[in-house]
Amino acid sequence: MTQSQCRLALVPLVMCGVLVAALQPAARRQPQAPAADLLIANGRVYAGSGAFQQAVAIRGNQIVAVGRSADLERLRGPQTEVIDAHGRAVVAGFNDSHVHFIDGGLALQDLDLSGVTTLREVQARISAFAQRKRGATWVRGRGWLYAPFPGGLPVRQQLDEVVPDRPAIMECYDGHSVWVNSKALQLAGITKDTPDPKNGVVVKDPKTGEPTGVLKEAAQSLLDKVLPRPTDDDLRAALRAAVAEAHRLGVTSIQNANGNARDLQLYADAKRAGDLRVRMYAALSISPGFSDADADRFDELRSRYGTDDPVLRTGIVKIMSDGVIESRTAAMLAPYTNSTSSGTANYSVEELNRIIAQMDRRGWQIQVHAIGDRAVRMTLDAFERAAAANPAPSRGRRHRLEHIETIDAADIPRFGKLGLIASQQPMHVALGDMNSTTPSGPWPDNVGRDRASRAWNWKSILDGGGRVTFGSDWYVAPLDPLQGVWLVTTRRTPPGMRDQKLSMQQAIDGYTSWAAYASFEEQRKGTLAPGMLADVVVLSRDIFAQPPSTPTDVVVDATVFDGKVVYRR
Repeated sequence: MTQSQCRLALVPLVMCGVLVAALQPAARRQPQAPAADLLIANGRVYAGSGAFQQAVAIRGNQIVAVGRSADLERLRGPQTEVIDAHGRAVVAGFNDSHVHFIDGGLALQDLDLSGVTTLREVQARISAFAQRKRGATWVRGRGWLYAPFPGGLPVRQQLDEVVPDRPAIMECYDGHSVWVNSKALQLAGITKDTPDPKNGVVVKDPKTGEPTGVLKEAAQSLLDKVLPRPTDDDLRAALRAAVAEAHRLGVTSIQNANGNARDLQLYADAKRAGDLRVRMYAALSISPGFSDADADRFDELRSRYGTDDPVLRTGIVKIMSDGVIESRTAAMLAPYTNSTSSGTANYSVEELNRIIAQMDRRGWQIQVHAIGDRAVRMTLDAFERAAAANPAPSRGRRHRLEHIETIDAADIPRFGKLGLIASQQPMHVALGDMNSTTPSGPWPDNVGRDRASRAWNWKSILDGGGRVTFGSDWYVAPLDPLQGVWLVTTRRTPPGMRDQKLSMQQAIDGYTSWAAYASFEEQRKGTLAPGMLADVVVLSRDIFAQPPSTPTDVVVDATVFDGKVVYRR
């Protein structure tokens, strides 16, 4: 090679060296991403929409990265808190789509009769609780089932035997009936001459006409004048207790299914004090006779408390269209078995149509308690009429039916057609004696085999193009979403009923991304992705590889709310 050729050959090498030298200072000047505040690594991270990863990095109250553990190591700094998930499942914070949060907190202080299956045990628990609460003016409890009592309903004498000295009240698990003793009836002035209030029943002995001690639906309000009302301090303590219970169970968002102006003020005060450590979507309750003046007051509350705050917001109203099947107060298309009664709707067709059109026109999201197949049809019809009469709001409509315990087959595809959400509570299936291949009990016995075959038909609604979201109805059922996940993925059905089981991913979606959609919040929570709010749950094992075999064999190991670890097992 000549000298000239050597010089030509060196030119590319020199230019490469110059280019590398020029680039090195730029690389050194490029800022490194700030370290994460919290890193959850080595997990089975369900990011949502069927996608899995291994790690989640959090800075402040937002997720900044989701990916492989090795790749996210670059975000670990000297101050980064690290949770090693050791292969356990990591999911978005659970979002309970239907809960009575303050009532749940208050119920934590009362006797819990959930799951007790014999009258002897019911009475033994009440007796022991009354002994522990000797200083209480009332003995209070809740959660009794219908099955332990002959004929399906308790009587006051059974409660008198164990609490003879002061008034006692035991609320049914479904919240639609109470059982009281003779002292409570006397104090409230309830006698055989007391008439049934509108939408309520004072159950009376068919032979003597005397009240039996059971008050159904609106008849419970006859006790309001004598029952001690919780103070503001009681409510604040109940809210703190409810938040702690939610954290223990991985619940970081709740959609409260009833409320009023006092409740909103309580939540706002708790938020300012730093005590509202769950994301609250609070409904306002509508009653029969709801007027334009009432709607104006609701609009003012919506304006005051807002509709877009990530911690506290409103924008949804709740209507109770009927009762429950166990006490035969749900509105049915045909009579209950061995009866001429088909239940009673709380609203006429005309009034339900009027109120739903009124609130739809004002841009409110509407949720309607509809358990019986007639109540479901009335509500579907009302939503269809409102959509035809009113222009759609800018954010669209996401109206909801709550519970839908039974439904006529012709109405199942209407959820998809009308763009409605079926908000259902999986553990009600077990409480209603329907998680069985041979169901028997007040719920299936009251409706008969045909209607029972369409009990809690969430898969059929999904397959028909409708949307579904899951919740607990706490305090009616346990707040624990993992119990609901267990039921959804293992549900048993009698012969002739369509299988309603869902996959594990669908079950988790029902408590996370589907629930976020149900409250217009899918853009900021419900999945694990950069930019989403940092609400995350670490479970006790990989439920995608080892699904739960019992309601309680998977628990929460850690709960992260707003970027901070708020619970560790």
